[in-house]
Amino acid sequence: ISLVVCEVEESLKDKLKKFRFRKETNNAAILMKIDMVKQLVILEEEYEDISLDELRDELPERYKYVHGDGRVSYPLCFIFSSPMGCKPEQQMMYAGSKNQLVQAAELTKVFETRNADDLTEEWLKNQLAFFR
Repeated sequence: ISLVVCEVEESLKDKLKKFRFRKETNNAAILMKIDMVKQLVILEEEYEDISLDELRDELPERYKYVHGDGRVSYPLCFIFSSPMGCKPEQQMMYAGSKNQLVQAAELTKVFETRNADDLTEEWLKNQLAFFR
C-alpha cells in the first residue's frame, strides 16, 4: 500500500488562518475530514462556544486554558484522531496527510488521540503542560 498525502483545500486553509487569529474568547472548533475521492482535507463542521464534552460527542479545536497561577490563555490546539474502524488505506491517508495540514495551518500544539473518550479537560491540560 502506498502512502497517499492529501492536499488541504484552499478555502479550508483560509478558514484555518482566520481561525488562528480570531479575537473571540469562547471555545471554538473546526472539524475536518478527508474526502477520499478528491484526496483533499476538507471542512466537516464549525463549532462556536463548544465545550470539550460537546466536542467529544461530535467526533466520529481554541480552548480557554486557566493556568495554575490564574493566567488565562487561548491555545490553538490541533487534535488528530482517525476514526475507529477505518480501513488500513484510510488510516494511512489520515496519518500521511496530518503533517501537510499542520504545515498549511502553521500549527504548533498538535496532539493525537486514538479514542474520543480520552478527549477530556484533564487530558488536554496534561498535553498543554509541555508548553508552559
